[in-house]
Amino acid sequence: MSLATTIRVSAWRPLLDGIVLSAAVAVAAYIAEPLVKSAAGGRFGIPAVVIALIIGMVLHPLANAPRFQAGMTFCVKKMLRWAIGLLGLRVALGDIIALGLTTALLVIVAMAATILSGFLLARWLGRETGMGALGGVATAVCGASAALATATVVPDYKSKAADVAFTVIAMNALSTVAMLAYPLICVWLGFTPSQTGIMLGATIHDVAQVVGAGQAVSVEAANAAIIVKLFRVFLLLPAVLIVGWWLVHDDAKRAGDVAGKAKVPVPVFAIMFLVLCLVNSVLAVQPALAGVYPPIRTLLLTVSTWGLLVAIAALGLGTSLGAMARLGWRHLVLVTGTSLVILVIVTGSLLALG
Repeated sequence: MSLATTIRVSAWRPLLDGIVLSAAVAVAAYIAEPLVKSAAGGRFGIPAVVIALIIGMVLHPLANAPRFQAGMTFCVKKMLRWAIGLLGLRVALGDIIALGLTTALLVIVAMAATILSGFLLARWLGRETGMGALGGVATAVCGASAALATATVVPDYKSKAADVAFTVIAMNALSTVAMLAYPLICVWLGFTPSQTGIMLGATIHDVAQVVGAGQAVSVEAANAAIIVKLFRVFLLLPAVLIVGWWLVHDDAKRAGDVAGKAKVPVPVFAIMFLVLCLVNSVLAVQPALAGVYPPIRTLLLTVSTWGLLVAIAALGLGTSLGAMARLGWRHLVLVTGTSLVILVIVTGSLLALG
């Protein structure tokens, strides 16, 4: 073995135990997902990301050993960023342009108000500012993935890991409720299929639930919902940048520092996300690459899915059930409140626009 190889192995060795444990939890969650759905008679299921979180938290006493910490930190800090960056391959600018200016402005205003409401509710409820950022951005953008992306620019505080875990679980639960209830609201309000798609795509947190809700109505509603949802995903970059900037300058102001000296984090993964959006927009419409690009895109999105799952597992392994239990009802009020804000703004605007 060469010296260079030996050095590389030595650099990775401290990380292996934590990475292997996190990957094992991710695999267990992947296997358990269809089993849980089958046990429920196929009526409902629990996503693998939530199962991974739960398994991880149950195994927290084991994972709390020093040998696992470096690898788990790598999964949450590094692997997570790569996985989120690759999600840019989901989005094509052509679909976003097709939305039209009115719909795009409606979505942007609703998202901005929702993020702001997260901060306001956190202050009103006496929660950490970071929890307000997590709840607001997760609700406004794309649920669990947005919560994890936001966590990378939220300054560390005592209950941060528990807050992130709670937000991921809460976003899934609220998305599932929305998937069942929001199509009924659209029917009750007499929305057209196009209006229904905009409402579902602009309000439901996770992509999978948006697809499910849209398909429960019609193909037209489903297509519109997916395009609107992908526009929200596309806005992940500005959302994370703005929230990160605000948090850093707010911390600097509280500490009495000059705001200009505050170091604003540059989320490279978010820039990677935007670049891959542009790459996907160009390559996806090239006839010469029709047989080459789609399989590569599918492979990279699969890598992203597994990266997110392993990172979620590592997050769960680093979070104690006791810490989650101590969060209290105020956290639930916060994420429910942000969900109601985006629902009311989008639905009210659609009714006003006619």
